[in-house]
Amino acid sequence: MDSTTHTHLYAERRARVAARLGAGGIAIVPTALERPRNRDTDFIYRHDSYFYYLTGFTEPSAWLVITAEGHTTLFCQPKDLEREIWDGIRLGPEAAPGHLGVNESFSVAELDQRLPRLLENRQTLWYPFATHEGLESCVNGWLQPVRARVRYGALCPESQRDLCGVLDEMRLVKDAFEQATMRRAAQISARAHIRAMQRSAAMLRAGQDVREYHLDAELLHSFREHGSQYPAYGSIVAAGANACVLHYRADAAPIRDGELVLIDAGCELDGYASDITRTFPANGRFTGPQRVLYDLVLASQDAAVAATKAGARFVDPHEATVAVLAQGLLDVGLLDRNKVGSAQDVIANRSYFPFYMHRTGHWLGMDVHDCGSYVEPSELGTVSERRDPLSGETIKDRPSRVLQPGMVLTIEPGLYVRPGEGVPEKFWNIGIRIEDDAIVTGSGCELISRDVPVKADEIEALMRA
Repeated sequence: MDSTTHTHLYAERRARVAARLGAGGIAIVPTALERPRNRDTDFIYRHDSYFYYLTGFTEPSAWLVITAEGHTTLFCQPKDLEREIWDGIRLGPEAAPGHLGVNESFSVAELDQRLPRLLENRQTLWYPFATHEGLESCVNGWLQPVRARVRYGALCPESQRDLCGVLDEMRLVKDAFEQATMRRAAQISARAHIRAMQRSAAMLRAGQDVREYHLDAELLHSFREHGSQYPAYGSIVAAGANACVLHYRADAAPIRDGELVLIDAGCELDGYASDITRTFPANGRFTGPQRVLYDLVLASQDAAVAATKAGARFVDPHEATVAVLAQGLLDVGLLDRNKVGSAQDVIANRSYFPFYMHRTGHWLGMDVHDCGSYVEPSELGTVSERRDPLSGETIKDRPSRVLQPGMVLTIEPGLYVRPGEGVPEKFWNIGIRIEDDAIVTGSGCELISRDVPVKADEIEALMRA
């Protein structure tokens, strides 16, 4: 979202925060620090998600202060012709109120001077806990001058509270503008996946040496070509056995005819992430064993999609996935019925875990693993205990989150088959994951990442093009 076009949206969010602070409350939200990459260069800067959510402001060295009365103060970098020649134009405190809709703005150089006065006579101080290294020390430094003035009748905040909970609940349900941005991000990422698939097949047909980095290059090119600012995370381009490493990063391994390639990649657009995984045959044609496992994973995703709807629990898609995979692992011979029992036994004993060891989804938004509790807030007091059949540890379970329209989550089942005793050799080193981005609706969910095909026949047809 552009900060000038949608100033009212950010102002509305700040007003909602103000309403949650309670009488005498004040909130402080910093943006992210610049991080050195090596000598005299920094990593590409990326703003703090909480800060951007409330301001739409992307410059570093900025702070936002909100009072319970709804007054907002921004501290930002001052105009500096010499630095702007090197680093780019700054908005500056004079222009910030008109551009961002805050009430007032000052140079960040005045932060330590002005914040103690802003904190004086406030009852509760809110800020995001454990998110910014050194923030707690800054807070202590600002409170010391306030305490020094109590002899003159000043009041120091009596309590400090974590602002993350307030903001997490707000960010969990995406508004119409956020959803539109995420749709565009998913469309860009889908195009990138298509390019990578087609290049893999084309290079192999031409007899060329194909490496993981060739496909990674296609992703990066397509992301930027269509307006994305960055990848939302380090792209996974995993050829052959590398697909059985869940967080493998694109490297230099060869992509061989007859193997599968797993790509888990998504762009970030205007502060919002996409997250798509596709697994495809490098040469454009699935082998028999590859197709068997691929169709099983896709069937498990279909079950998870059907379970994703308003009123369902966040855990429901995962349980639907596991039910399909448990039966499928028995049917294809990856699990031996004589050893593990029925599909219900497989689920109860987590016998599927060697082949499927992650959950079926996560929240998606400004962060690729977005904020928001996975426990239903209205049922926090309900706790049950169970013994994990694999680790033996006692696990405390609380009721899973009830899905609401506007929540966005991924749906990403997988199977990862490493060589091992009792594992049919025809399945060795096959890693498959299929991941789509879903917006929860009143009647089900909208899959916003399906511009890239998911059915095996459609993938093969695409790669012949």
